[in-house]
Amino acid sequence: MPLTVLLVDDEPLVRAGLRAVLEAQPDITVVGEAADGAAVIPLIRSLRPDVVAMDVRMPLLDGIAATRAVLRTVPDPPKIIMVTTFENDEYVYGALRAGADGFLLKRARPEEVVHAVRLVAEGDSLLFPAAVRRLAAEYGPGAESGPEALGSAALTDREAEVLRLMAQGLSNTEIAARLVVGNETVKSHVSAVLAKLGARDRTQAVIAAYESGFVSPG
Repeated sequence: MPLTVLLVDDEPLVRAGLRAVLEAQPDITVVGEAADGAAVIPLIRSLRPDVVAMDVRMPLLDGIAATRAVLRTVPDPPKIIMVTTFENDEYVYGALRAGADGFLLKRARPEEVVHAVRLVAEGDSLLFPAAVRRLAAEYGPGAESGPEALGSAALTDREAEVLRLMAQGLSNTEIAARLVVGNETVKSHVSAVLAKLGARDRTQAVIAAYESGFVSPG
């Protein structure tokens, strides 16, 4: 089955460019387009895409509000990747905190676009961990999630170690090699971390780790 993608951006040229890049791949199909976040939920319900590539800033409903609405109302929601012009945009961090799975720069090379979509679909690794660290350093302190969410999670020593490696952007395979354990063992630890933090995915867990001070953005 091909990986299906919904494109949401108020710029037709951006949508056309992303469509051309993604549909050049034999395993990716663009199933629909929208010009604003207000149209996202009906399209997701009808098209059931695996990934939504969504602009952060749109005139009627921006990417942050649209992400919140999708995760609040759509059962088994798709992965959401934010498309942005500036990686240091506070809107990007807001979207990640709202539940987006990663972000992609509009100036990204075609191969980076394809890799990002596949990576988010797999849910195996965090996109641009260095950039997320910078965003957390600038916008994270004082966020309402606070340290309580992580402090009450009661992570085991190994789960805490896995979370620190996740925050560095390591994939399951890389974590397994670092800890000299099997991939299935790492997957089990990651699942436990997400469950204890109440995190939707790795991105949310890493943001919680930064905002709580468990991991230092610096």
